[in-house]
Amino acid sequence: MRLLLAEDEMSLSKAIVMILKKNNYTVDAAYDGIEALEFLGANEYDGVILDVMMPRMDGIQVLQKIRKEGNIVPVMLLTAKAEVDDKVLGLDSGANDYLTKPFASKELLARIRAMTRKGALTMQPDAKLHFGNITLDCATFQLASPYHSFVLANKEFQMMELMMRNPRHIISADQFMDKIWGYEANVESNVVWTYISYLRKKLAVLKADIEIRARRNAGYALEEHIK
Repeated sequence: MRLLLAEDEMSLSKAIVMILKKNNYTVDAAYDGIEALEFLGANEYDGVILDVMMPRMDGIQVLQKIRKEGNIVPVMLLTAKAEVDDKVLGLDSGANDYLTKPFASKELLARIRAMTRKGALTMQPDAKLHFGNITLDCATFQLASPYHSFVLANKEFQMMELMMRNPRHIISADQFMDKIWGYEANVESNVVWTYISYLRKKLAVLKADIEIRARRNAGYALEEHIK
């Protein structure tokens, strides 16, 4: 799941990014409102965290602009302001939630899960995805079958989750890169093949009745074994 964090206080931004990455989110960080708009114009996100008091353009203005443009990405406002009128303005401008500083990391993560929850495919901490004889536990990052189980590393989990949520759909290497690695520096596209290889080996040990199939010049799809 890919998030955009727009927070001008550098130390706080780094701390939040660290928390989010530790919990298997991919995060792009912007440090003012204009930069946040540039990120939003160039990429698709599952959620956005906007600090209200930012230079060049504040969070409320960023929110109002993207809503006028029809962007319905879930947005949480993050600010030191606690007055009711400020909260009302933010929510009336199209925010999905409002978190006041200081906050506990557990509350931030819980609010992000709630904000990004969509229909039947929820990112709840106890959500489990099933395909064939394989189960992916989104709370423990455990990939399991009746025969064995593995706890996946961060990127392995994100790739497997993307495929488990979109079975039989072809996902290109560029889509994996955009969704999972984002703007991480010094990452080449062949890293996708490397992680696909890791996951294939784990599925083999699990005696999975599904497989990651490569589609030439298109991408990868999680499909049932052909009998």
